Amino acid sequence: QVQLVESGGGLVQPGGSLRLSCAVSSSTPTTYAMGWFRQAPGKEREFLAAVRWSIGDTYYEDSIRGRFTISRDTAAKKVDLFMRVLEPSDTAVYYCAAKRYSGSLAPPYDYWGQGTQVTVAS
Repeated sequence: QVQLVESGGGLVQPGGSLRLSCAVSSSTPTTYAMGWFRQAPGKEREFLAAVRWSIGDTYYEDSIRGRFTISRDTAAKKVDLFMRVLEPSDTAVYYCAAKRYSGSLAPPYDYWGQGTQVTVAS
């Protein structure tokens, strides 16, 4: 079983930056892939990025590549999503997710956090 708790959301001005964190509670995180998703009002949940816990390889969707960076801290047992040059269209609830790694970082994912709101507005 994996428990995920996101933090770091809030209100940020356009062009600004924000770092989201996901605390991971698991006895075997090395076997997992960790992902970040977001869901804007009226839209489907969108896959953004993922990282393999064991060796740190990453994947990014084209929509956020170059602006968002995913990283994991194995000692602190957390996964971060650093977001820069934020736009109003980045406003959404951001979710951390996990799954047992089976050769791909792509969805679907099995375990979810409760989400953290990010609002980009002036």
